[in-house]
Amino acid sequence: MPDMPDTQPTPENAHSDTTDHMFSPRQRRTLGYSITLLAACVTVSLVVSILVVLGQLMGKFSNVLWPLAVAGVLALILRPSVDALERLFRGRRMAAVIVLYVVFVALATTLAIISIPPLVRQLMGFIKYLPTLWANVSGYAHANHPDWTQALESLRADPTIASLLDELEKLPAHILPSLKAVGGGMFSFVIFTVHFVVFPIYLFFFLLSRAAPAAKIGEHLTFLRPGLRADVVFLINEFIAIIISFFRGQLIIGLIMGVLFAIGFWIFGLQFGVLIGLVVGILNIIPYVGTISGVLITVPIAFFQPGGGTVLVVEIMIVYVAVQCIEGWLLTPKIMGDRTGLHPAVIIFAIFFWGTAIGGIMGMLLAIPLTAFFVTFWRLMQRKYFAR
Repeated sequence: MPDMPDTQPTPENAHSDTTDHMFSPRQRRTLGYSITLLAACVTVSLVVSILVVLGQLMGKFSNVLWPLAVAGVLALILRPSVDALERLFRGRRMAAVIVLYVVFVALATTLAIISIPPLVRQLMGFIKYLPTLWANVSGYAHANHPDWTQALESLRADPTIASLLDELEKLPAHILPSLKAVGGGMFSFVIFTVHFVVFPIYLFFFLLSRAAPAAKIGEHLTFLRPGLRADVVFLINEFIAIIISFFRGQLIIGLIMGVLFAIGFWIFGLQFGVLIGLVVGILNIIPYVGTISGVLITVPIAFFQPGGGTVLVVEIMIVYVAVQCIEGWLLTPKIMGDRTGLHPAVIIFAIFFWGTAIGGIMGMLLAIPLTAFFVTFWRLMQRKYFAR
């Protein structure tokens, strides 16, 4: 008689049968989706918590971090120039860094001597012009939009609002700086000055290093398995490349846009046009911030300045459109390429998000590199770990 197969269930089969009888296929799918959703919520909560803690730490230690961060970014940008000078001086990197410093200081000093006096005159003229601009705006509103002025005057006549406005007007007089506040302000100013002086030292030693920024990072991640370690090293190198590409490109683009804005405003006769144009261009290091701020400043000036009006406003807007077209169609493709690959709407959202998450200007400056990094991270995860 042939041997019958052993049908005695093993413990694993018994456990599987029990599970199969306990949950139906639909219930198992629902349970799997629920666990996945819970894991996603926990991951998002962890990321948000890390961002909150990171923002608080960066806010608390911003005076310590900003010179280190700026020096690191500038060192990455200037590294090719130092390497070229090192080859020229046959391997003497110290001499290359010193020559680069001397050239930079000479160019900065020459530019300051030429540009600072007229810019200071324009700045002082702009500050003195602000009361006149406000008077012109008020007079125009009274003459052309009496309904609005009457509505504001009626609000002012309300006793509750009038008392609130009076208290707000008296508030600066009631707030006298205490000795502690004065001392804190002086201390902060001294700390800022010290860190500003230390910044060139950081930059000098960063430039003096021959090693690539992430050359030995893999040696410190031996606790990770080789595949995961390679992914981490790839992401770090990718983030450094994005930082270099973004800031090097944005600095060049911002300077070119500043010059174009200044020339356009000067040609059409906008008051303080050179100063405003250069500032708008420099602010465009943070995408769109300079242009939006510039429109809010230049349109009232163009409309209310002597000899201004609707025609000058249209001419100024033509300058904005022309410069933005040059930036979008020529400068960015030629200088930066499609390094970030981010949609303009995503860029605007990222600026506000990271500005809030990390806090202030540093978050806005790092918004595009951080967003591009997370996009790269997500694509890597999709390709290597989520692909079916």
